[in-house]
Amino acid sequence: MQTAGAEKLLELRVDSKTYVSAAKRPVGVLRDFSFELAAGSFATLVGPSGCGKTTILRIAAGLDRDFRGERRVSPSARIAMVFQEPRLLPWRSVEDNIRIAMHAASVTGDIGEWLERFDLADQRHQYAGELSLGQARRVSMARAMSVHPDLLLLDEPLVSLDEAVAARLRGELRDIADSRKVSILLATHDLEEAAELSDRLLFLAGKPARIVLEKELSIPRRQRDRKTVTALVDEIRTQAPDAGN
Repeated sequence: MQTAGAEKLLELRVDSKTYVSAAKRPVGVLRDFSFELAAGSFATLVGPSGCGKTTILRIAAGLDRDFRGERRVSPSARIAMVFQEPRLLPWRSVEDNIRIAMHAASVTGDIGEWLERFDLADQRHQYAGELSLGQARRVSMARAMSVHPDLLLLDEPLVSLDEAVAARLRGELRDIADSRKVSILLATHDLEEAAELSDRLLFLAGKPARIVLEKELSIPRRQRDRKTVTALVDEIRTQAPDAGN
């Protein structure tokens, strides 16, 4: 939960963001978008595909600097991002994919914790190109967490997974959010997923997109059973009928 006086890990203001279409025409993606993320908080961007969620994450990560506005990140913050596609090196093993990220971030230690946490011990020496989509997504999340990020950016990491795998990974995200001082910004179109995991929801709509509703969730994650999540979703849909899927 973001509280008054909490340290601001990320401050983002996008006055406008455009790109040039294949027809050589400017297309507005974002306008008048701004938000702050406090240390240790979990915020979620909710909106339909193509509304600008990925663009916001890329700007937050510092990967897209072509916008009008301002991005401020705590100077000491270590950032990790999980993309929609796992983006693993297919000719490297699961272990190597994680170790490469740790080496790049100058992080030492045993990766066994992350292999166990994400149920990857049996795939440790398997090539990434041989993995199922669910396994590859688990590797990408293990890789991101292995660098001990202060800011974790997640771009629909559970999309297209079967419910059993998705539920397992939601549980891991919930545990990470509760047990580690990591700020998380998730992008999803799944309203139930957002209501289960987040402290704060930011709903995007329009072209160019902007925040049309912001909602704080006061019920602790550990107390959100299926009935509670369903009630939260129903309440949110009365306030933002077009929110989520």
